[in-house]
Amino acid sequence: MTTWDSFQAFATRPVAAPPPPGAPPRSLEERLAYHSRFVTVRTPAIDTLAKNVRTLMILGRHQAVTARPSLIVTGPAGAGKTTALLQVGRACHLAHTRRHGAAAAAGQVPVAYVLVPPAASAKTLAIEFARYLGIPVTAGMSQAQITGAVCHTYTAAGVQLVMIDEIHRLNPRTTTGAQSADLIKDLTERIGATFVYAGIDVTTTPLFTGVRGAQLAGRASLIDCAAFPARLGDEEPFRDLITAMETALDLRHHRPGTLPKLAPYLHERTAGRIGSLARLIRQAAITALIDGTERITKTTLDAIRLDHLAEQHYRPHTRPRSRSTNPS
Repeated sequence: MTTWDSFQAFATRPVAAPPPPGAPPRSLEERLAYHSRFVTVRTPAIDTLAKNVRTLMILGRHQAVTARPSLIVTGPAGAGKTTALLQVGRACHLAHTRRHGAAAAAGQVPVAYVLVPPAASAKTLAIEFARYLGIPVTAGMSQAQITGAVCHTYTAAGVQLVMIDEIHRLNPRTTTGAQSADLIKDLTERIGATFVYAGIDVTTTPLFTGVRGAQLAGRASLIDCAAFPARLGDEEPFRDLITAMETALDLRHHRPGTLPKLAPYLHERTAGRIGSLARLIRQAAITALIDGTERITKTTLDAIRLDHLAEQHYRPHTRPRSRSTNPS
């Protein structure tokens, strides 16, 4: 996703979808590929992010004096932050193409997606921005030269939305982290785009500390992409999420309603993290296809090893053995 060509391919690729009613059965290979990609369920976090991004893009459209207002998506690992970010970026790209027509939009780049590299310096981060658009960078170029080329090219390409992922890797308390934070501030003021950041539990990191943190906090709204609660008042958002995923399965012998009935178990198994849940259901579906059962049961789910974070959280309930007593 970290080059324009790869992001454009992602944005324009038809999304995975279950077969429509009455469609001929798909082959085993087609269904394996489908469950490998699987559907992206529209979550409240995606809806909230999309609405806020659209509003801020309109709000900042004619703002030329200072940096435009921005957004930060935060939450625990596996909560769907990157998925939400990419889906909003995809929607922005497709909306731009519809608005201007494919031919007119051919030379434009409405969306940029950049990952903050580990222990990023200002120069390595600037290089990542350059790499996205294929801007040539030579060993002898200074950070200022790379930054200048990035700002010029991004402006000429008409970039409207800049998404920066893994923002928690920045630590303004260190020299390199402070310089990287200054670079991002510089880019927000020189590129006429809306900036959206995503990172793990951003509010608990040093990102909002000190003068630089105060500047970021003063410009950015926070969207919390938290794990799904089992219950929210009278609603059961996690069960609804499971139902949506089950509806999208393409298994010939799976009984509808099986997975929603397992909602308490699935919530405990995944801690309500959408990333862990999606992996569990996808992996169970692929297992069911390979072994020929074509259905997901609790036995199928129990046999799957999830990510280490989920496995650490999950503690199966086991009945303690009753000690046998000697009547003598």
